[in-house]
Amino acid sequence: MPVYRFRCDSCGPFDASHTMAAVPDADACPECQAPSQRTITAPALGRGRSAAMGLLDATARTASEPGVVAGAPPGRRRSPGTPVSTDPRHRALPRP
Repeated sequence: MPVYRFRCDSCGPFDASHTMAAVPDADACPECQAPSQRTITAPALGRGRSAAMGLLDATARTASEPGVVAGAPPGRRRSPGTPVSTDPRHRALPRP
C-alpha cells in the first residue's frame, strides 16, 4: 500500500497508509485526532535498504564516478588452434 503524507495544524506532518482506490483527502491525526489535510510530496522511488537497491545505487554511481584502473585489461591468449600467417607482407601491417 502506498504511504501518504498528511499535515495536522497543531502536531505537524505524519504518514498514513491507504489503498490507492480509497485514499482520503483528510485523515485523523494519530496524536490529537484532529482532521488533517493530505499534502503533495515527491514520490519515494528507490528508497530501499535491500541488497538489490544497493547494487542498483552502485551501478548508477559508476555512470558519474567510474572506478580507477591501473591499466588495460590483459589481452586474450591465443588458443593453440589459432592460425598464424607466414606471409611476409603481413609483417608490414600495423599491429593492434
